[in-house]
Amino acid sequence: MDHGNHTVVTEFVLQGLSQRWELQLFLSTLLLFYAIILPGNILIIVTIWKEPHLESPMFFFLANLALMDICYSCVTPPKMMANLFSGCKTISYQACMLQIFFIHFLGAAETCLLITMGVDRYVAICLPLHYATIMTRPVCWTLVIGSWSAGFLHSMIQVILIIPLPFCGHNELDNFFCDVTQLIRLACTDTYSLEFVMFVNSGLTNAACFILLLISYGVLLVKVRKGSIKGKSKASSTCVTHIIIVFIMFSPAIYIYCHPFQDFPFDKVVALFHTVVFPLMNPMIYTLRNKEIKAAMWRWIKK
Repeated sequence: MDHGNHTVVTEFVLQGLSQRWELQLFLSTLLLFYAIILPGNILIIVTIWKEPHLESPMFFFLANLALMDICYSCVTPPKMMANLFSGCKTISYQACMLQIFFIHFLGAAETCLLITMGVDRYVAICLPLHYATIMTRPVCWTLVIGSWSAGFLHSMIQVILIIPLPFCGHNELDNFFCDVTQLIRLACTDTYSLEFVMFVNSGLTNAACFILLLISYGVLLVKVRKGSIKGKSKASSTCVTHIIIVFIMFSPAIYIYCHPFQDFPFDKVVALFHTVVFPLMNPMIYTLRNKEIKAAMWRWIKK
């Protein structure tokens, strides 16, 4: 259908990662990865929910992180797997918009939750006597709901800016999922200002949060190691774990959204790890470095 000089695009063609069978075989192994790691993340949520001694705000935020990561890792892989095994490479316009919405919704919500977890560690380390009175359960729920709300607002801004774009029939996306950095290049209009807005909204914002979190955790580590804080080893280990997750979460996002004006060779590989692999690994990293959760999980597995 034509609308003026533009074509109403009803679907997009996803080029995928590669046409090489070796890489396609690797992608098929993601099903095994899902079968092992996804139930592990669900077990983390159930363990924290059921165990009375895991009621601290840190574990409450960890359960919400696991939930966000499970949701985030289920946005792009189902369609990628379906296209891989069926040989179909298309995605409808509506499904493309939904992918963009949920990718940015869950990604921004997780970013805000990581900032919230940083605030929680600051209060626990710097204000230990007031921790119980500050980080109450209503406050924790407010922070989590605020994270989800901020993610929703960020995502709505992205979608509202994308939907009015006109297309001239070009509908091939050089990726395995829909994202704003790919879609705006197909538009039949000058998108320089829009790309700049996306660069600021996603790229610079992620970079700023990343730097602030690293600085704050660096300060906390110095305070923990130089001070006489009770449980110094545990606090230090928790901060190191948070730093690892911050690197895993923010580095790919900064790489992807801080260069919206051009493509680079490793864009697809970074996007694969960012949208599929890393989200499922984040809660597992927390769990493997926390003796309390590991012991509680083993009790539930034995049951």
